[in-house]
Amino acid sequence: MLAILAALGALLGAAALPCAPAQAQTTAALPFPPPVQERVSVLNARLGLHPDKTRLVLELSDSVPFTVSVHGSPYRVVVDLPDVSWPGGNTVMAGKGVVARYRFEGRDGGASRLVVETDGPARVVESYLIPPRDGFKPRFVLDIARTTPAQFAASAPVAATTGTASVSREAARPPAKRDPIVPVAAALPPPVPPRAAPVPEKPMIVVDPGHGGVDPGAVGVGGVYEKDITLAMARELKRQLEGSGRYRVRLTRDKDVFIRLRDRVAIAREVNADLFLSLHADSIGSAAVRGLSIYTLSDRASDREAEMLAAKENRADALAGMDLSSENDLVASILIDLAQRDTMNHSKRFANMALEHLGREVKLIPNKPHRQAGFAVLTAPDMPSALVEMGYLSSPQDVSLLSKSAHREKLGRGMVRTIDAYFKWLTGVQKS
Repeated sequence: MLAILAALGALLGAAALPCAPAQAQTTAALPFPPPVQERVSVLNARLGLHPDKTRLVLELSDSVPFTVSVHGSPYRVVVDLPDVSWPGGNTVMAGKGVVARYRFEGRDGGASRLVVETDGPARVVESYLIPPRDGFKPRFVLDIARTTPAQFAASAPVAATTGTASVSREAARPPAKRDPIVPVAAALPPPVPPRAAPVPEKPMIVVDPGHGGVDPGAVGVGGVYEKDITLAMARELKRQLEGSGRYRVRLTRDKDVFIRLRDRVAIAREVNADLFLSLHADSIGSAAVRGLSIYTLSDRASDREAEMLAAKENRADALAGMDLSSENDLVASILIDLAQRDTMNHSKRFANMALEHLGREVKLIPNKPHRQAGFAVLTAPDMPSALVEMGYLSSPQDVSLLSKSAHREKLGRGMVRTIDAYFKWLTGVQKS
């Protein structure tokens, strides 16, 4: 462009020479002022949970180069950027999954830094930038996974990953040979003994005691609260499941506190639950109605949930292990629908098995013990879920049974047998 302007100026000057005095002196044209460069801004930041990693995504106003390095003491991942603007980014933001918290720092010399603190030793699975496409601005993607202290120490010195948003995902990956960056306080690793074959991880069961805190749930005969019954049963089921040695167990609450319905589902998704069970004990107007029933998500509620998940602002975390934010509306809707249908089929399979096993231990309601409804705690599209109504607190007999530890122990045994049968069936399905 400067060459064209210079040539144009020379031509204009030459054209003016005949009209100028013989001794006229020409002056060089002043250059145009350079365009004002706007600072690149961070428009949005979000964390997503995946089965084997935690993903941090920054949406940017323009392309930027980056450098990623891993450090210890404390464990953290550092992303060095040029001078970028992030309104409110200097506030420490809460994390989830592998990420304990993250913050943004301005640096001397016109540079910026994103510091991602992890809850233990971690590794960068991948870091790259997605160029602008499908109506989205450039996005920086950082995938982090847990590792062991020995593996973290053995990986020192840690290499930096560099990239730029103007290249493709494949090109943004680090080259094979890089300049080493030694982590803070890195020590020589001790000799690593021969490693045994990895042991498959035990299934994660999340048990959700309904209600709690300011929400007592149903109030039964004699003034018993549903929130107390559900918590006592959840603790018993956790004791039996962990005692079997076959499962990992997480309760959404282990004390009398209030937790929002969607937060209960979020807790289960954060730990990558393989099965979510919500425990309840309802109350109706008739003291004669009693017995156990199980609910799974209804088709109508499933359709509403799928429509909400397909919205652009929800796609990043709609399905565990998949970021659908870059997909068009049709593809995202199809993928969510397929995942949700598969999950609903698994949930129905579990409910039928539960009724078969629990029916040998406790009384079921006589009319249609497997029911479907739009309970909010059943709406995760990628996690089989069931809501167990253990009995009716309006029934003196059910209240008496659910208040006894012997009955809760019997009910727990039936649930453990159901869970055993479900995962045995699931293993067969996955192998076939």
